[in-house]
Amino acid sequence: MSNNFQIQSLPPLSLYIHIPWCVRKCPYCDFNSHTTDNIPEAEYVSALLADLDLELEFVDDRPLQSIFFGGGTPSLFSPAAIATILNGVAKRMTFADSIEITLEANPGTIEQQKFIGYQKAGINRLSIGVQSFNASHLKSLGRIHSNQEAIHAAKSAIKAGITNFNIDLMHGLPEQSASQALDDLQQAIELGVTHLSWYQLTIEPNTAFFSSPPLLPEDDQLADIQLAGEQLLNTAGLSQYEISAYSRDNKQAKHNINYWEFGDYIGIGAGAHGKLTTLTDQGIFRRWKTRAPKDYLNKENTYLAGNKNIDAEELPLEFLMNALRLNRGFHRTLFANRTGLNIAIIEPQLRSLFHKNLLQEINGTIATTDLGRRFLNSVLTEF
Repeated sequence: MSNNFQIQSLPPLSLYIHIPWCVRKCPYCDFNSHTTDNIPEAEYVSALLADLDLELEFVDDRPLQSIFFGGGTPSLFSPAAIATILNGVAKRMTFADSIEITLEANPGTIEQQKFIGYQKAGINRLSIGVQSFNASHLKSLGRIHSNQEAIHAAKSAIKAGITNFNIDLMHGLPEQSASQALDDLQQAIELGVTHLSWYQLTIEPNTAFFSSPPLLPEDDQLADIQLAGEQLLNTAGLSQYEISAYSRDNKQAKHNINYWEFGDYIGIGAGAHGKLTTLTDQGIFRRWKTRAPKDYLNKENTYLAGNKNIDAEELPLEFLMNALRLNRGFHRTLFANRTGLNIAIIEPQLRSLFHKNLLQEINGTIATTDLGRRFLNSVLTEF
């Protein structure tokens, strides 16, 4: 590390828990997900808590601000299993008074009674993977649920007492018209969603769509969908606060904001990633876990697959890749607090981007302009 690298205090801490199994692999998905006819639920729960035990040295008495169950399909696990995990975490770590605990759920794997069980287990926020309410688009995306099951899932969550919920929606789908994309948004609005993740379908390597690409809308149509969708959501009281995230007042995702503000997070589960900070070693590092479930569950193996320090030279880009996703950007002091670096080291690049009207600064807070948000990748190449 360079001599001007000095971390003064630890950032907030979150916990990510990965559940790696799905009923069926979606053709666009590049996440660490696997299909099986027999999920070893109890064995995996035990492994998660043993994995967490090996991460506790990095906690330093920090309370957990958020917990996120991601996948895969976490809603394949029973409420009893989720309760066992959360009780085990609570025995090992302190929960912040206002902790946000989110579970990802797919409409084809849940019903109201299960939601009630999750709520009793401690889940206070859901993220429902709908992707589209259009039957033909659901089929092209390989989803296992129907549009009616998606609507029923959202209504069931509310009846179960989980009124804070996100819906994941995609746009730019194969043969999707602008009106169909807006219909998806309108349906989510009518369901009373408090948070919306709305993002464009991208074709990723190592997916079925990459091997056999579908016909997607043209760039001009995608831009029109984006603009019209943002206007519709804003009118409905869902304000954009991050590139692909919209929320009602005070319903922004705490867990995601911790990512974007370069906070710390422990990752447990097959293929989970974490980012942690130490004061004694003055280091920021990333850790990742064994990816294949069978290897993760092999008691002769260690859960940890890799650990890498982030060099001081890499830190500005690592920080900005996250912080500039937020519409509000970041204050200069946050850059110093989270990286341990003086922001003067990137001042020439900042001034250049101010001049190009890609970034702006107001009272020490640096954020993308509307233009910069549309061309964020170009902004980041400056660093």
